[in-house]
Amino acid sequence: MKITDIETFAVGAGWKNWLFVKVHTDKGIHGVGEGTLNGFIKTTEAGVHELKHLAIGQDPRRINALAKRMLDSVSLDGGHIHRTVIAAIEVACWDILGKSLGVPVHQLLGGQVRDTVLGYANGWYRTERTPEAFLEAAKAVLAKGFKAFKLDPFGTAQGFISREELELSYAICRELRDGLPSDTLILIDVHARFTEIAALQAAQKFADLDIYWWEEPTSRDRQETVHEVAHRSPIPVATGEMYDTVGQFYTLAAGGGVNIFQPEPMSLGGIGPSLQVANLALAHGSHIAPHQSGGPVATAVCLQLAAAVPNFLIQEHFDAFNDPWTRDLVTWHPTVNPDNGHLSLPKAPGLGIDLNLDAIKDHPYDPNAYLNVHAEGWEKRLGRREQPVTKS
Repeated sequence: MKITDIETFAVGAGWKNWLFVKVHTDKGIHGVGEGTLNGFIKTTEAGVHELKHLAIGQDPRRINALAKRMLDSVSLDGGHIHRTVIAAIEVACWDILGKSLGVPVHQLLGGQVRDTVLGYANGWYRTERTPEAFLEAAKAVLAKGFKAFKLDPFGTAQGFISREELELSYAICRELRDGLPSDTLILIDVHARFTEIAALQAAQKFADLDIYWWEEPTSRDRQETVHEVAHRSPIPVATGEMYDTVGQFYTLAAGGGVNIFQPEPMSLGGIGPSLQVANLALAHGSHIAPHQSGGPVATAVCLQLAAAVPNFLIQEHFDAFNDPWTRDLVTWHPTVNPDNGHLSLPKAPGLGIDLNLDAIKDHPYDPNAYLNVHAEGWEKRLGRREQPVTKS
């Protein structure tokens, strides 16, 4: 079996764009992948086409060899974008392999260790930054069957946060904790906003709210800062979504204090590197909770991992809160069990999902669709570029 062509599809999905990939073979079997990277969709799409000559003519079932070829052959490391490009093709090759054997990808990873996985909602708050508005939005989340959700209550704070802003952020989460069932899991995403001391001060302020985790508490410039916070934080720290190499997770493990690793499969280069992180975490006594803010194909990738990885903690889930028409773009979506907040897992051969090209063509790339968490009112997820200031 040989790869004959690779197509890309950039989709405007409301507040952000998604990039889907379709890998064709000479045996009539195709695979789908995703290369979504917020703000870099056209860049990543160009990267797929620039590197696809390294994949065409190769056997898609030799996944590790092909991924290594795409990484090594340019003799340079293109970082996050490079590995996202590789992931888009690598994931599609896993899809092809599974389809060729008539089994889901998780069967190729060692088989299922669970039948469902706990999910947490994200992308659910598109509202005013007030305690009352957040509580009403959160009630709608629970009405969909979720028992856990994540939010960033910190507005546009960066570096340090004023007392007034910290009090408002706390009030939002206090309202959620008091107004929802006591077993609701509340996860906080700090979005790498704070210095070490500010992250710790905020964590101490939130300590009485029974927060499930404190995600990306410090600036991404120096990986070491997360350990300083993690060793002293009263809330468990989770991080790793911005890492694009397995080695960064080794450094995370060696630094200690963090036991929730958040690999982003699309940023790491696909399923293979994500499994390496899972095994590294297992040896460290830690769990993985993959980050996933892309589209539905990336969701299917994470759920294939959830099926087979023993130390899989919980899965992020945006799909249920995207515009309703986005469901038409693909052939499968997980369901939420309202009894326990668990997501269903794909069962069909390969990734268990395919693209609906007719629907995709109706929603072309939107240059205004991306998320900027430092823009005023970003919580509404309108996906609109700031207007340039004009001089009178």
